[in-house]
Amino acid sequence: MNLKKWVPGAILAVAGAMVAALVAFAAPQASAASLTQVTNFGTNPTNLQMHLYVPDRVAAKPGILLAIHYCGGSGPGFHSQTQYASLADRYGFVVIYPTVTRSSKCWDVSSAAALRRGGGSDPVGLMAMVDYVKQRHNADPGRIFATGTSSGAMMTNVLLGVYPDVFNAGASFAGVPFACFATTNGSEWNSQCSSGQSIKTPQQWGDLVRAAYPGYTGPRPRMQIWHGTNDDTLRYPNFGEQVKQWTNVHGLSQTPTFTDTPQSGYTRTRYGSTGGMAPVEAISMQGVTHNIPVDAAQVIRFFGLDGTPPTSTTTTTTTSTTTTTTTTPQPGDGCRVAYTVSAWNTGLTASITVTNTGSTAVNGWSLAFTLPGGQTITSGWSATYAPTTGAVTARNVSYNTAIAPGTSVTLGFQANHTGNTGEPSSFTLNGAACAVA
Repeated sequence: MNLKKWVPGAILAVAGAMVAALVAFAAPQASAASLTQVTNFGTNPTNLQMHLYVPDRVAAKPGILLAIHYCGGSGPGFHSQTQYASLADRYGFVVIYPTVTRSSKCWDVSSAAALRRGGGSDPVGLMAMVDYVKQRHNADPGRIFATGTSSGAMMTNVLLGVYPDVFNAGASFAGVPFACFATTNGSEWNSQCSSGQSIKTPQQWGDLVRAAYPGYTGPRPRMQIWHGTNDDTLRYPNFGEQVKQWTNVHGLSQTPTFTDTPQSGYTRTRYGSTGGMAPVEAISMQGVTHNIPVDAAQVIRFFGLDGTPPTSTTTTTTTSTTTTTTTTPQPGDGCRVAYTVSAWNTGLTASITVTNTGSTAVNGWSLAFTLPGGQTITSGWSATYAPTTGAVTARNVSYNTAIAPGTSVTLGFQANHTGNTGEPSSFTLNGAACAVA
């Protein structure tokens, strides 16, 4: 396929997807934070541009999200078309929005330089952006993530293959496996891959990733994969090939350990774990084209970035130093719980938002409630749950210990049911009764 012919159509298709994604989410909360361009951020062989979003309230050691645009897009455009900045406002992580400046506005996921560690091209510039934020904002090196759509999804696969020691996880929306787009003639386009004809064994796909950083034996990034069955730009077989690749990289079976339908037409499979932060999570979207909606909240949930940062933590950054001041929160004195159920057949998903309505911070929390008869929790996120039926207690995890006054923490779980999809009638937070919204 001729790249010049493809790019405009892809721009329109993916731009439409971004608009659709905007409609699907609530408007961002008011914030004084703004997108800022950063120059001279480090080694930048392909003249990438960097825009940075730092929320007003930053966690003491914030996570970093690298949000990568589609062909023809830009960092500022991706910022305005997705919900990542508003989620950063809520949870205190930092978002990098890079921009390609070459004429195609597509990421280099084809050259030999891009597909090996330290080889050059776009990945080197992207790593310089990550290093810049790590140094300037006291970021947590164990919570660095990448996500993107279309060409940005391809780059997400590339980054996780080339820098497995840097990225903790990635989320790919309508992408292709690592090295699937490789070319030897300087072209940016690989029609065999785009048409879904690049079919390999799991071992072959995994070997391509392992060859990008020879000798590396450390942990591999987790991967979340989204693809529409009616994708006519990067055909649907690329979904299964990505699953093959990343399950093999993690040494996992091709047989899912968990399967559900989170919403109509969506089939979600997990590999290596049944929980919400499995090594590989794949969402097949029936009837969806390349105009793929971006579920930013599910990305942040998979990454584990959905904890509430302490409002008492402030970060002051200069060109040479970072000063962080943290105040230890105290037990809270009031709470409100909003509980929402989405049910289907014999399963359901529950989303729980706990708001601290008191005047003091909660530092460490347990939420107790009783599930209606016949409901059994099968997996959960942003909390640990025990037992899985009857009188349940959900306890905080490491990244969402504190709930400051006037702020909330959101958690949730999936459960089986025998017909009763009702909600718990009451909740207690650290033993104190909560109002029910």
